[in-house]
Amino acid sequence: MTHSVSAVPAATPTDMVLAHRPIAGVLVLTLNRPEKANSLSTELVVQLCMHMRAAVDDGGIACVVLTGSERIFSAGADISGMATRGVEWYLDPERLERWIEIQNFPKPVIAAVNGPAIGGGCELALLCDIIIAGQTASFSQGEITVGVIPGDGATQRLPRQVGKSLAMQMILAGDRISAQRALQAGLVSEVVPVAQTVARSVEIAALIATRPPLSVQQAKRAVLASYQLPLDEGLLFERQRVVDVFKTEDRLEGMRAFLEKRPPNYRGK
Repeated sequence: MTHSVSAVPAATPTDMVLAHRPIAGVLVLTLNRPEKANSLSTELVVQLCMHMRAAVDDGGIACVVLTGSERIFSAGADISGMATRGVEWYLDPERLERWIEIQNFPKPVIAAVNGPAIGGGCELALLCDIIIAGQTASFSQGEITVGVIPGDGATQRLPRQVGKSLAMQMILAGDRISAQRALQAGLVSEVVPVAQTVARSVEIAALIATRPPLSVQQAKRAVLASYQLPLDEGLLFERQRVVDVFKTEDRLEGMRAFLEKRPPNYRGK
């Protein structure tokens, strides 16, 4: 599969999200608010969505890797904003709409998590399709410790990922779990050395980028539907996605390449 690699604009000191393309087909987005432990201000989330919105229409991007620093993934919501503006900060339509935009991003997203993913940082990781954790990674929903509760999806997504009991412990007590505990609970798919977290995530993203992109996106839709639909409805939804991919040129190319014993040349059509 051939991907073009276009230039990424040079970062400026005000950029809260840095973007680069380490390999064809893969975009790495790095949270860059070190003075605030990558806390998720509305401005940061808006910048993140700007990059993701551009990636939707960029045929040269097949998969996104989202990461923070080696020290911390994200400390979560901007407490100073909540303390100053109260519930109006939480209900800000711009903020809520951007979270929905991340939720609905059609291409695969891999979270490369080093250090703590706290509160909204954990919820951001939960929105990703695959989580690769460094050995220092930890996951927590600490909102209860400052008098609030998770509000960007953890009360709904976390139980689906780790089960009711552990989710309740994390949400009601604010308990933090280690990378290994997250692996045991099914929250992450792999635990790797810190220095390899992003590299391993890029490796998986690069493999995904060799697959037919329309089929990848339809498969993502089908898997996510399993969290919302009863089994019978989910199976019908899956069947329709199969019908959709059979209409693509890439499906025909993939099967021809298999029969002709050659590598496929997928074009995203």
